[in-house]
Amino acid sequence: MATALVIENDPTDDPRRLGEWLTEAGLELTVLRPHAGDELPETLDDYLALVVMGGDQSAYPDADGVPGAPWFPALEGLLRKAVRHRVPTLGVCLGGQLLASAHGGLVERSTSGPEVGPGLVGKRDAADTDPLFKWVPLLPDVIQWHRDEITELPLKAVLLAASSRYPNQAFRLGDRAWGVQFHVECDVAMIEQWAASDRATIDELGYDTEAVVYATAEILADVEEVWQPFAARFASLALGTLPDADIPDAGTGRTLPLLGQ
Repeated sequence: MATALVIENDPTDDPRRLGEWLTEAGLELTVLRPHAGDELPETLDDYLALVVMGGDQSAYPDADGVPGAPWFPALEGLLRKAVRHRVPTLGVCLGGQLLASAHGGLVERSTSGPEVGPGLVGKRDAADTDPLFKWVPLLPDVIQWHRDEITELPLKAVLLAASSRYPNQAFRLGDRAWGVQFHVECDVAMIEQWAASDRATIDELGYDTEAVVYATAEILADVEEVWQPFAARFASLALGTLPDADIPDAGTGRTLPLLGQ
């Protein structure tokens, strides 16, 4: 079966619309919920792709060295295996941060403060030769909801999209792994849930909760217009049917042995 493994790190951030787009494009999804006790596999031998979703946790350990979630060390090991073995991989928000930290990047609490609601990111020149991002418009609509950021990308990672306050919005490792700081999977119900549970952050920004939900709902059609085809290209890459999947210069070499499994 053409199956992608989806890791749900937080019950409030399931694959939602992204999952629908991937299945419509021909991928079956196996969703594991380690937050509910599901164990991660040792390898990705049974899967064509790996998708790691977001969550409220931090990708970095606390002051005592305790990871943001008990399964994060194993998940980072799985992300390293995915890059090493060229398994098509997509990390969304926290998932993108974990992809970066698993390969020597740095994730920290952002000094720019939280970023919440609809936004735009700008493509970088390197996106022009990327099999997924080259068809994304110059300033695509995205949904933001994060306090942490990737302050340093992994060595030889390729920056694909940026914004003025958070420069590392999307990147690629090797030729089959992508991380994005933003969200594309959300629907109105998900945003309403986030807004209700994160009212302190919205108040900190001086926003109105209903206005955030309304503004985000207003751009969902634009988000779908850009990121549904993106998801379809990712699925096609995983299925081996993407005609322009090769990258002239992938931009990264082998995973450093010191980074683990």
